[in-house]
Amino acid sequence: MPESGASLVNAGARSVRSGAPYPLGATSDGKGVNFALFSQNAERVELCLFDETGDRELERVPVCEYTDEVWHIYLPGVAPGQLYGYRVYGPYQPEMGHRFNHHKLLLDPYARMLRGSFQWHEAWFGYQFGHPDGDLSFDTRDSAPFLPKCCVIERAIARGGERGPRRHWRDTIIYELHARGFTMRHPGLPADLRGTFAGLASASVIGYLRDLGVTAVELLPVHAAVDETALVREGLRNFWGYNSIAFFAPAPGLMASGSLNEFRSMVRAFHDADIEVILDVVYNHSGEGDELGPTLCFRGIDNAAYYRLAADAPRRYVNITGCGHTLDLQHPRVLQLVADSLRYWIEDMDVDGFRFDLAASLARREDGAFDPSSAFLATVQQDPVLATVKLIAEPWDLGQDANQLGRFPAGWAEWNDRYRDTLRRFWRGDMGQVADLATRIAGSSDIFDRHGRRPWASIDFITSHDGFTLEDLVSYSEKHNAQNRQENLDGTNDNYSWNCGIEGPTDDPEVRSKRLRQKCNLLGTLLLSLGTPMLLAGDEFARSQQGNNNAYCQDNDISWIDWSLPESLDGRTLLGFVRRLIALRRAHPVLRRGRFVRGVPVAGEPVKDVTWLRRDGGEMDSADWHAPDSRFLGILLASEDPTHPAVASGESDEPGCFLLLLNPADEQISFQLPSVEGIDRWQSLVDTARLGHDEIEPAPITGQSYVVQPITLVLLAAYGPAKHE
Repeated sequence: MPESGASLVNAGARSVRSGAPYPLGATSDGKGVNFALFSQNAERVELCLFDETGDRELERVPVCEYTDEVWHIYLPGVAPGQLYGYRVYGPYQPEMGHRFNHHKLLLDPYARMLRGSFQWHEAWFGYQFGHPDGDLSFDTRDSAPFLPKCCVIERAIARGGERGPRRHWRDTIIYELHARGFTMRHPGLPADLRGTFAGLASASVIGYLRDLGVTAVELLPVHAAVDETALVREGLRNFWGYNSIAFFAPAPGLMASGSLNEFRSMVRAFHDADIEVILDVVYNHSGEGDELGPTLCFRGIDNAAYYRLAADAPRRYVNITGCGHTLDLQHPRVLQLVADSLRYWIEDMDVDGFRFDLAASLARREDGAFDPSSAFLATVQQDPVLATVKLIAEPWDLGQDANQLGRFPAGWAEWNDRYRDTLRRFWRGDMGQVADLATRIAGSSDIFDRHGRRPWASIDFITSHDGFTLEDLVSYSEKHNAQNRQENLDGTNDNYSWNCGIEGPTDDPEVRSKRLRQKCNLLGTLLLSLGTPMLLAGDEFARSQQGNNNAYCQDNDISWIDWSLPESLDGRTLLGFVRRLIALRRAHPVLRRGRFVRGVPVAGEPVKDVTWLRRDGGEMDSADWHAPDSRFLGILLASEDPTHPAVASGESDEPGCFLLLLNPADEQISFQLPSVEGIDRWQSLVDTARLGHDEIEPAPITGQSYVVQPITLVLLAAYGPAKHE
């Protein structure tokens, strides 16, 4: 804020003060508002004020002060609720990297709130849409009528010391969901709350997640976003929201009340249920697309500063995101924007962490190489606010050596696609997967066991928003994306899926039974692996997307959760199974241990922390690991100290060992139970061949062997001698 007596600048009939270049954005002090906008190459800036509807532009105020590449002004008497935007003047020279066009209203990159909606129109574009000269032409139509307006908000509400659950990584179970898709068909919500943060915060929704047992929700992008032209032409929209245009403002369509307090209240409701909130954020690109995209914000404010341009042809963008362009986080002001945005969502909105879309692109040097010591990663690592929350990388993009899995610094977790693909291939019955599967189940130490990183650094998942749902993974061998209107060419072809004999929905009882077992096998392996498990919303009761593995543009029943499924027979069985597996994981520390297993004796005793077993119960040797026809895997996982007297005597509820048996083959196996010192009792805790029968209650095992049925996962627990009174 300007100090008392700061110089006055005359802007027509309005008296204004020069203001201050910091903080960026619109900041109210109760007497007026300071506006500050970074633009390195602009020649002139106007602040546009609108009436309360956003339909009528009331005034254009020249922003005459320019300090440290920031245009700034202070307007006395302006109050929170004021709607505004910018018009920025400068050269329109695409071949030089400049795309200024003052006819286009621009959003403030630091706007905390948007009023109104994006109404696609040709006036959005800085060039004449459809002109033979393309982006070299120039358009003079006013875009203001077709855009939402930025809204000045009250000063940030202090956190008052409130903190989220701050749950340790080793105890974390993530549930990925879309705020709109998760609530649009929820029967416990009134129509006006469906598809909103308020609906997500309802007692019925949060109660369901609490009862399921997950500890964190990961929300698909909540930032305001725009729809691509190609989708608009087809009558579709970007449902997922990975086309952000405002990194501080929540999407207006996700708010029932239009108040930022709705988002804060949602976060508080999750925290009250001991559930953390993680945001999926998109800082690698914006909603402005390639050189033929619209001019909505960054492009019109300073194209050459915000985006990475081709060195030999600055008319073109560097595109390592697949979205037409890449934000330039090597520019200090762009990096500042991202860091300020992250801190805002933590300090003002109380979130507990972030999942970074295409995170590899955020850390690439000018030459395109990935740099684990990049400015972005170094900024996050040293920041006292950012370094204390959960940080998750999607560790790939479309750049050179696209997949950077395992190369992010200590303190980061990463989506592990090798885990996903290996589990899918193993349970599909592919040969040669056993050795890799063992490594994935053990926390992917080959990838993450360096620099003091722990198993939790691996975000283990089978499905995510991007790809098949679990139900479709076992129901379709091919993608079915025709409704995306791209001739089924979009979406990956490498799904490692298996339809269990029939493509798509079926009433065949044998196929349905096999699919249910496969879903439990996959989810059971996930929840019994070292690492941080992530579930896709609805997988726990067999949600389908009709075989669509790229439903980003389907804002309809394809993407909306069908809440009648948990009441179906298969849905109830699967949901009960998942709840039980989550409860097992949370109850037994060995199933979520925070250290890598190494196949060495525990606490100096003969029993190892992990022993890998053949189908005959013997310990695997080198030849077994490399046997091309091997498909069975047994895993004997010891408790932290299975020979401790309290464990061995049965005085502890913690089993001395767990034995996980995985059989994807079509033949049953009579498995010889291993002999473990201090252990004389075995119980069957999970057997996916007994689904719908007696799989709920632990079953004692008599004899020295256990029959593992075809395509089955089994979990056994071992105990010491029963304590006698």
